[in-house]
Amino acid sequence: MVVERLVIVIVIVVAVGIIAMVTRSRRTADAPTQRKFAVPQQLDRADFARPDAPWLVAVFSSSTCQVCQGVVDKAKVLDTAEVAVVEVEYVADRALHERYSIEAVPTVVVADANGVNRAGFIGPMSATDLWAAVAEARQPGSSPEPNLGQG
Repeated sequence: MVVERLVIVIVIVVAVGIIAMVTRSRRTADAPTQRKFAVPQQLDRADFARPDAPWLVAVFSSSTCQVCQGVVDKAKVLDTAEVAVVEVEYVADRALHERYSIEAVPTVVVADANGVNRAGFIGPMSATDLWAAVAEARQPGSSPEPNLGQG
């Protein structure tokens, strides 16, 4: 009787082990995480027009992008003696898109005199959000939403 119980326990343990191995082998690996598009954190101001302007709004765009022209139009309103607005169109300026690893358009970078990213956007944004982000970068505390364009 004891031997029979021992045999039954051994059979059950072996069966559970086999089931566990089969289940483990059937598991599929998780899908790899997808890389998130990124706004460049630093620009070389010499790569863009008016490097002497205290602020730069660089709009990376493409002529095939339907949304890009609207973003360029919103940014152009900001062009002043203090703020240089530059469109970096993919066909015309492919080297800059590659240099800054631009993978999605429109991408907007608001950079200070040293080229440090102070705000940025990927994709469409409202004129109000863009203008407020530039205002906040230029004068911290001036926007009711100080984190616009911060990620």
